[in-house]
Amino acid sequence: MKQSKPVQKVVIAGGGTAGWAVAAGLSKQLGHLIDIELVESAEIGTVGVGEATIPPMRSYHRIAGIDEQEFMRETSATFKLGILFKGWRDKQSEYIHSFGEVGKASTWLTHFHHLWLEARERGLAGPLDRYCLEATASWEHKFAFSERGGPNFAYHLDAGRYAQFLRGKCEARGVKRREGMIEQVELDPDDGFIRRLHLKDGSLVEGDFYIDCTGFKGLLIEGALKTGYDDWSHWLPTNRALAVQTRAVSDPVPYTVSTTRSAGWQWRIPLQHRVGNGMVYCSDYMDDDQAREELLANIEGEMLSEPRPIRYTTGARRKQWNKNCLALGLASGFLEPLESTSIYLVMIGISRFMQMFPFDGVTESAMEQYNSTCRLELERIRDFIILHYKVTNRSDTPFWRDRQQQAIPDTLAHRLKLFEETGQIEQAEADLFQISSWLQVMLGQGIEPRSHHHLARAMPDDKLRGMLDDLETNIARMVDSMPSHKAFIEKFCPSSSNNAHSA
Repeated sequence: MKQSKPVQKVVIAGGGTAGWAVAAGLSKQLGHLIDIELVESAEIGTVGVGEATIPPMRSYHRIAGIDEQEFMRETSATFKLGILFKGWRDKQSEYIHSFGEVGKASTWLTHFHHLWLEARERGLAGPLDRYCLEATASWEHKFAFSERGGPNFAYHLDAGRYAQFLRGKCEARGVKRREGMIEQVELDPDDGFIRRLHLKDGSLVEGDFYIDCTGFKGLLIEGALKTGYDDWSHWLPTNRALAVQTRAVSDPVPYTVSTTRSAGWQWRIPLQHRVGNGMVYCSDYMDDDQAREELLANIEGEMLSEPRPIRYTTGARRKQWNKNCLALGLASGFLEPLESTSIYLVMIGISRFMQMFPFDGVTESAMEQYNSTCRLELERIRDFIILHYKVTNRSDTPFWRDRQQQAIPDTLAHRLKLFEETGQIEQAEADLFQISSWLQVMLGQGIEPRSHHHLARAMPDDKLRGMLDDLETNIARMVDSMPSHKAFIEKFCPSSSNNAHSA
C-alpha cells in the first residue's frame, strides 16, 4: 500500500458516546492541527447502555480536558469501585472484583497473595477483601477521595447525557457537527481508500481520514471496506440483551451488580436519578419473551422505559484500522459488558491513534502496529470474560452446564492451569486486567491453588499475622473515616434538580 496524502481533516461517522468521546480527545489534543467534522443523524438511535466504566476513563478525561465534577453533575454519575458478582460460582455465592490492589507487601520475588495463602493455611488470615481498600469500602458502601489520594475508581453514568455533554465541549472547541444520514460511502477507484460520504439529503462530506462510529453495522469499516469479522461466539455465546431504566428506590451503591440468570446474567447500574438494568442472554437457550419475563421479575422500582432489545455477535473486526478508516465503538466489534470495557476500548483506541496520527499519510507499518496492539489487548480481555463462564459450579440449567464443558482459548487454559497448580498469575503483554483482578475473579469463581511460593514459610506466625493485621487495620481505619457513598456524591457532584427528577 502506497502512502496516502497528508491528513488535514478527520471525519467522524456517527455520534453517541463513541463518536463524541473520539471528538473530545481529538479536539483537545490535535484541534489546532486538524479539522474535525462529525456526521450523525437524529433518526438513528444509539445503543446507549455503556453506563458502567473502568478507571482508565479518568486518564482519558484528563487527555480530553474534561472536568470531573462538571461531568459527574451533568451525567448524574456515581462512583464505581468494582463489580459485585452474584451467583457466578454457585447460586448462593457472591464476591467483589474491585479496582484496587490486593495487599501491599509484594516483593520482587513474589506477590502478596502468596503470603496470604500461606497465612490462610496456618489460620492466620482473614478474607482477601480485608486487605484491599476498594473491596472493603464497597462492602461498607463508603467512598471518598482527596488530592492526597484515595481508592482507585471509575464511574456509573447516563450514556445519553454523557454524549450530549461531550458534544457541547467539542462544538465549543470548533468541532463541526453535520446532521445527516449516510447513504453511500464512495471509495477511490485507484487505491480503495474512502473518498467521500454521500448523505441522504444529497450533500457530500469529504475528509482525509474517517473514523467509523456507526455502531454494529460498521458502514465504513465493513459496509464499504469489507474488512471482515472474527466471530468469537463459540467462546462467548450470549447474543442478545434487553435494557430498561427504573426509578431508584434506594441509595446508590459504589459498584455495579452482575447477577447470573438461567441463560446469562443481569446488570444493575446505580445512577443518582435512576438505575440502569439489563439482561444479557443466549437465544439458543431462551427466547426474547422469556428473557423479558425474567428481567422484569428481578428489577426494583418503577420502569422509566420499555425494555429495549439489542442483538449482537461477539467478536472483532480483523483490522481496527484499514486504509484511511479507523473503527471504534460497536463498529470495531463487541465484547459483552460483563467487565464494563466498552467505553474504555473507544478511549484507548483513539488515544493510541493520536500517538500514531498519520499527519503525513497512512502507512502500512503504522497500521500494522496499531492493529496488532489492539488485537492482543482484545484477546486478553476476551479471555478474562470467558473465565467467568468457564470456571463455575453452576449446573442447574443447560446454559450453565454447557459453559463448564465449553472449549476455551489456549491462552486462558494456560493461565488457569498455572494458577491452579502453582498460585502464580501471569502478567501478560497488553493485559488490561492486572494481577489483583485475575486473583479476585479466579478465587471468586472457585479456583483454589494447590501450591504457592514458599517465601512466606520462613516467616514466623507472629510476623506474618502482624503484617496482615497492620494492613487490615490501616484499611479499616481509612474506610471508617469515609462518608457514605451517597453523602460524598451530594457534596462533590450532585445533579441539578432538573436532572435528578427526569428520566
